Amino acid sequence: MNFLTVKAVPVVAWSSTHPLNFQPRGVTLFFLCFGLSLFGLGEALLVSAGAGVSPWTVLAQGLGQQIDLSIGWSTFLVSACVLILWIPLKQLPGIGTLANAMIISLVIEQALPYLPAPDHYPMKILECSIGILLVGMGSGIYLTAHLGAGPRDGLMAGLARLTDYPIAWVRTALEISAVSVGWLLGGSVGLGTLFFALGIGPAVSLGLFSVRYLFRETE
Repeated sequence: MNFLTVKAVPVVAWSSTHPLNFQPRGVTLFFLCFGLSLFGLGEALLVSAGAGVSPWTVLAQGLGQQIDLSIGWSTFLVSACVLILWIPLKQLPGIGTLANAMIISLVIEQALPYLPAPDHYPMKILECSIGILLVGMGSGIYLTAHLGAGPRDGLMAGLARLTDYPIAWVRTALEISAVSVGWLLGGSVGLGTLFFALGIGPAVSLGLFSVRYLFRETE
């Protein structure tokens, strides 16, 4: 269970030296795009499983109900607020922050028509679990490009650095907080939502640990 002790995104051979790098190496871009594609496929599996939306979508649902916003606009508002929280954490965006939204959305759109939508709940949970693992592995790969994280991943990394707590526990705390507030505001929670809230932190930590284990970390 050593993977649960990971506290920072590792630096590997393809990592960029700075998030604000607008001329990254080809290998860095490859791993950024590959990781985000796995992330998007995992998200698509979660949607296709139909076992419950992600904790941050629950938060967006609840917020939207309270201030009369569509799920799309409330999701945008939540993401904007999370990005504002980057400022005191000194997190820097990069091309990876923009690619996060573009590539994940594209993969979800293209993959959904080909993914199974099971009727039986055990199969829904199995598909949901595979999706969580893929999101975690994709996160572990794309974050090591060091070209900027997505809103929630950046918040996770910043808080882990600030508190010196393992990434698995920081991410789990964030997800539980998001789903709790969203549920109190009126968002809908399914079993898959709880699986995601409890599983995504360890999954991301496993992804980062795997990359660090398979590819020698640089100083």
